[in-house]
Order: sequence, then C-alpha cells, then structure tokens
Amino acid sequence: MQRIACLERDDWRATADETGFDFHTIDGERYWDERAYYAFTLDEIERQIEEPTAEIDAMCLELVACAIDDEDYLRRLKIPEAFWPLISESWHRDEASLYGRLDLGFDGRGPAKLLEYNADTPTSIFEAAVFQWTWLEQAIERRIIPSHADQFNSIHERLIETWKKLGDGRHLHLTGTTENTEDAGTLAYLEDTARQAGLGTTLIDIEDIGLRDDGSFVDLEDRPIELVFKLYPWEWMFHDAFGEQLAKAPTRWIEPPWKAILSNKGILPLLWEMFPDHPNLLPAYFEDDPDAARLGASFVRKPLYSREGANVALIREGVAVVEQEGPYGAEGFIRQAFALLPNFSNQYPVIGSWLIDHAPCGLSIREDENPITGNSSRFLPHAIL
Repeated sequence: MQRIACLERDDWRATADETGFDFHTIDGERYWDERAYYAFTLDEIERQIEEPTAEIDAMCLELVACAIDDEDYLRRLKIPEAFWPLISESWHRDEASLYGRLDLGFDGRGPAKLLEYNADTPTSIFEAAVFQWTWLEQAIERRIIPSHADQFNSIHERLIETWKKLGDGRHLHLTGTTENTEDAGTLAYLEDTARQAGLGTTLIDIEDIGLRDDGSFVDLEDRPIELVFKLYPWEWMFHDAFGEQLAKAPTRWIEPPWKAILSNKGILPLLWEMFPDHPNLLPAYFEDDPDAARLGASFVRKPLYSREGANVALIREGVAVVEQEGPYGAEGFIRQAFALLPNFSNQYPVIGSWLIDHAPCGLSIREDENPITGNSSRFLPHAIL
C-alpha cells in the first residue's frame, strides 16, 4: 500500500459538475482530492481486504442471529424495547440488505482492523462507484498513472443486479433529507441505479411522507409506499413522531429494521466477545463493563450512536488528545483498543470496504490530518498496480 502524489486533471471540477457530483467541494474546501492516490497490490486487495471483509460480514450476521431475540443483547445495545418485534420480524422474514461499508484501518503490513460498520446509511457511494472509476480511466488516458492500473470496483454493476432482486415488480420510493447536498446526491445516484435495473421510482423528502388512517405510509400523490430506500438512520426513525407506526405499516424498508443492530457501535464489543483475538478485530468493551479496564489508559471512546466521527475521542494515557464534538452519547459509550491509523505523508487514511448484497466489491478511501475521520475528510481515489 502506497500513497502516490500525482497530477490532477485540469478539468476535474467541470467533469464532476457534469456527472452531478455537486458536493466535490464542501464549504470552500475540496472533498474530492486527486492530487494523490492510494496504490495497492492485487494480493493486498484480494487477501487482506476482500477476504476479511467477507469474513467480518459473516461474523456480523452470526451476531444478529444471536442478538435478534435476546433481551440481554438488545438492552446492551440500547435499542428501544417497543421496536424489538419489528426488528425480529424483519430478520425472520429474511428481508434483504442492499449495501453496507466496513471502515478498516490498514497499512499494507498487518491485518486490516475493523474500526466500525456503516451498516444502515453509508454515503460516499457515488464517488466510490462512479467518479473514482472515471478518474482511473482518464488518468490512464492522460498518462497520469500507469497504463496497467486497475481498480477494485464493481459497485455500480452489483447495485443494478441487487435492485433487480429487491424490486420484485414493486415501485421504489427513495427518501432522506433532500436539502442536504451529499444525501441528495447519494439518493439521486441510487435512484439512477434502480432505474437501470428496471424499477419505477419516486424520490421524496422524508418529511413529506404521509400516513393514512389505515396505517399505510403514502407519498405526496397519496400513493402507498410499498418498498422504500431510506437514507435516514433507524435510531432517528425510532424517535420520530411516526416511529410508533413503523410496525403497523406494510412498507418494506431498505435497509431493513434488523440492520439497526449492526449500525450500533455496541457490535464492536459484542463481536470481540464472540470472536476473541480475531486478527481483524480490535479489543472492545462497553464502557460500563469492568473488563474495559483491560485497555488501560489509552483507547478510543465511541458513542453507541454516532455519525461522521461525532463525539469520538482518542484517549492517550487518560487524556483526550483528539476529540470531535457532536450531539451523541446519551445512550452510552464503548471503548475500543487504541490503534492509530497509518500515517502516509502526514495523512491518516481509512479504508471503506463496500458490500453490495453481502458481496465485497469496492473501496473508498477518506483521509485527514486528523486521525478521526469526519465529514470534512477528503476522498482520494485508489488503483491496483
């Protein structure tokens, strides 16, 4: 694994605008950054990222199977009791998952380590699936990177194939907070892949979803919402005004309710309990567990629920050396072994390993001068050399 400085395309911003990549620059700072790329060998991709990703996903599914009807697990994850039946029924009906992203620490030398699982509402999929592939093709054409370069990236094709399976002749609604530029871009891309799969689609802001007297969710045309992709976290839905209607409505959700278990950082200590000393896991404990003392005075403190690194703190010898502010933490925290991200040219990269229909199929890389990856961390492309 290398970080290789390179020339950027002089027209990349125009290319981004043409493809609908509206959030390539955020608050005047570049989010997309192609002044360097990360290079991997094929062996690193296949043996050290792809294979562990599949194994971790299988471990996560085994955890869900254990937790789904176990009150002890669900209480430890602080999932509201009122929604336990909804979550359980979605699992026992075998409701399918579209996608997820494992965030991994990897330096090309030791085994990749699971930092967390973005199992419910991962973003950065358009830039991973489409824009970095465009970069690869054009960078080869313009001799910016070697002509034999390749990329671990079949995300786009797998999305289309998975939508065909999930659609099953139903109309698909896609919802989220559409005033957020990144969320709107992600929804637009996923809608495009669903249309390429032959699905009829409707994009609707989550605040515009209505409720009939019979308990059905409807869109602005009063059309029943049968199948809906949501870029909106389950833990928010549980506390929203319509949350109590979720179990009564016939709507099928993507991601399904059972993903609420895996989108919780409490799975990190639970995985460590189930698979102790697994080479791709870091020791982790719930903060109120006496065994958390095994980590000593240096660890990473994470809320059970958090987005974009909010309220995550790096504790070294009992002192918070780096900490992100945010609104999370009321439900509690976990502690994870301190494993500083690798340093490449004073940048700390996180590998995002994508799963579509549980198949590993691509990478996204975010880097920052800060070892906690946040909303402003830059996206860099990758290549296989």
